[in-house]
Amino acid sequence: MAASFPVRGLAEGLALIVVYLVAARVGLSLAADDHIAPVWLSSGVALGGLLLLGVSRWPAVFVAAGLGGLALELPLGAVLGICVGSTLEAVAGALLLRRVACSRELNRVRDVAWLGVGAALGALLAAAVGPLSLMWGGVLPRAQWGAGAWLWWMADLLGILLVTPPLLLLRRPRRVRAAWEMGVLPAVTVAVCVGVFAFPQPGSGIAHSLAFLLFPLSAWAALRFGPRGAALSSLFIAMAAIAGTARGLGPFFTAGALPQGLVVLQLFIGVTALTGLLLAAARAERRQAAEVLELLATTVRAVQEGVLICEVREPGVLHTVFVNEALCALVGRRRAELVGTPPGALLASGDSGERLRLAETLREERSLRAEVALTRPDGTRVWSEMQLSPVRADGEAVTHFVATHRDVTATKELQARLVAAERVAAVGTLAAGVGHEINNPLAYLALNLEAAQRSLAAEGAEAPARVRDALGSVRGAQEGAERIRLIVRDLQVFSREGAPERGLVDLNALVPPAVRVVLHALRSRARLVEQFGPVPRVLGSEARLGQVLLNLLVNALQAIPEGDPGRHEVRVRTGTAPSGYARVEVEDTGGGIPPDVLPRIFDPFFTTKASGEGTGLGLAICQQIIRTHGGELHVHSVPGQGATFTLLLPPAPVQSAEPSTSPALRGNARGLEAAWSVPPSLSPSLSPSLSPSLSPSLSSSASPGPRGRVLIVDDEPRLAQSMRLLLDPYHDVVTVTRGEEALARVAGGEPFDVVLCDLQMPGMDGIAVYRRLVEEAPALVSRLVFISGGVSSPEARAFMETVANPVLEKPVRPDVLLATVAATLESVAREQEREQEARDAVGAARHG
Repeated sequence: MAASFPVRGLAEGLALIVVYLVAARVGLSLAADDHIAPVWLSSGVALGGLLLLGVSRWPAVFVAAGLGGLALELPLGAVLGICVGSTLEAVAGALLLRRVACSRELNRVRDVAWLGVGAALGALLAAAVGPLSLMWGGVLPRAQWGAGAWLWWMADLLGILLVTPPLLLLRRPRRVRAAWEMGVLPAVTVAVCVGVFAFPQPGSGIAHSLAFLLFPLSAWAALRFGPRGAALSSLFIAMAAIAGTARGLGPFFTAGALPQGLVVLQLFIGVTALTGLLLAAARAERRQAAEVLELLATTVRAVQEGVLICEVREPGVLHTVFVNEALCALVGRRRAELVGTPPGALLASGDSGERLRLAETLREERSLRAEVALTRPDGTRVWSEMQLSPVRADGEAVTHFVATHRDVTATKELQARLVAAERVAAVGTLAAGVGHEINNPLAYLALNLEAAQRSLAAEGAEAPARVRDALGSVRGAQEGAERIRLIVRDLQVFSREGAPERGLVDLNALVPPAVRVVLHALRSRARLVEQFGPVPRVLGSEARLGQVLLNLLVNALQAIPEGDPGRHEVRVRTGTAPSGYARVEVEDTGGGIPPDVLPRIFDPFFTTKASGEGTGLGLAICQQIIRTHGGELHVHSVPGQGATFTLLLPPAPVQSAEPSTSPALRGNARGLEAAWSVPPSLSPSLSPSLSPSLSPSLSSSASPGPRGRVLIVDDEPRLAQSMRLLLDPYHDVVTVTRGEEALARVAGGEPFDVVLCDLQMPGMDGIAVYRRLVEEAPALVSRLVFISGGVSSPEARAFMETVANPVLEKPVRPDVLLATVAATLESVAREQEREQEARDAVGAARHG
């Protein structure tokens, strides 16, 4: 590689010398008398060669200039001066053009201007050295030094302007599409040149008139074929003019005044060449600017974000001048509808705050980044992240504003759903904590009320009036405690924490809790009608489906005005659709839904409520929940007659014969709780006729069973004491408040037939007690009954799914507690009988 470099450099130098000498020969052949050439083509070859091959090729210029001088038989001193001047001319021009980063394409006006400056400065150096060396060598008289220096400078300058551009531009040929013009333009140019420089007599008016035809031809070449066409056209016209003038023809030949004629010829050539190059460069710049503008416009049109450009007509007043396709699609309008209108018309009417911010931004002429709501022709809103930026065309005053819009509707919807989910999670956390705290005191309140009721009921029918009044008050208090228990349970159902658990859900059992939540607010608006039919069980999340039912009931409630409950009603129907799907209908007799609103009722953020009363996400979230369950949510409405929302869910693949309940209600306690709970068709308030069923008849029907030894483990002393008071008449009861203490009694050898253990306790909880009993006293594991104020942690839920022990939900109803203890004692007795029979069988076998 290193060895090939000198060879390449030598070859390039030799090529430059040959081309230089050929150009010199052509120039001398067109010279006038006394070897006066109007254009020195070799100067253009020298500068073009150094620009193409590098300044390091300057020795080739020096040698070529020397050979040319020796060929003319000039004195050695004059030849040396010509060599120095020609080399300085080419080197200075090349260094200057490289310094200013002049493009070889000459497609900028500044490039042509710098080429002219470099040619003028380089030619000035050659004109200063060359004529002086000729004068010192005796070739040029002293009196003609000034004219000779002028002609020398002009000849070298024109040589650079005529030869250097074609050398730079012909190195990279381009395909020209206008093929017919490539044939017509040269033919016309040749014809005009022949007519101007071949036939007319010198100095004739016809020759001068025809010479003006060359300027539009040069402009034609520049405008249609760019700098390359301008350079070749100028070179051809110059060569024709020089050849005609040298032969005494054309408008620039003046007999007897050769220098003056050459000066006019040089000015013609210089003006033609420089004008053509400048015109071509300006055209190229304009074409490049148009291409960049077209590329920018195409890019802006194709970009995915909406782009809107506004013109500032007067301070604070904007008119849209450009919108791209993305913005038209975003706002659902055509470009013709947007151009010429104020951009503020796109903002939603309710965003007064955003309008004020926008007006302030326009007044202060600054940038703005904000999320704005844009309105579509159908009234729907889309959320956009807008970036507004001022454009200062002249560097000072703002002439335009550019706004980019990015559709963030889906992001806003997701954010709103996350906020809603966080709120539900917060309510769930609060409900779990509040429920646990309420259930503990409510449990011993219910147990103490039961004990008081039993004591008062023991007086019989002949009890004094004040005892009967006290018994009625206790029963009223029991009814209130029962209502509190139901409210707490409903809150826990609709605000359950963690990921939604899927299981078999009975929609008939899910409706009453949702009704109880809204019943108080509904009483002042409408009456409630419940129609329960056979419904297949569905596989889903009880909490999520309950949330849907509750939301539909709230919507029905809000659709009915207050003040006339006898006229309006909310009807809830359950049944089976013809397709086999489970069906729940929520119907109201409110004002109905307008036809133009009905198609968008499930759209996110769409709401007909006043600002601040709704987010427009309730029905959208309901539909999403139903879809995740594989179901459908439909709405039918007649304006003025109300609306009906129909919920359809696919039946579960496997139907269970047992009623669907919460996963926490398992084992014997689940059946007992279901047996004594209020029927779903009844309202949440207990009627007076039902209150006796909670005490005397119930207690008489619930047999305490065999007497046993019961261990109560609960960190709430009052609750433990209340359960002891309830069980004491029938069993021997021991109470402790810590799991460690219970294990210590078991380890000490105390026998227990039943262990009632709280699931959630500080320190050692019910799960830890269970695991220790498995290791240390496995016989007690089957006798363990858990008491829970609400299973909230994932660990506790997973534990309850794996064990078969019964769970009593706080507050524990007295009858359920007595029945659970009795059932456990009966199970223990049967187990002991089986063990005794097994021992007897083994003993008989041994004696036999």
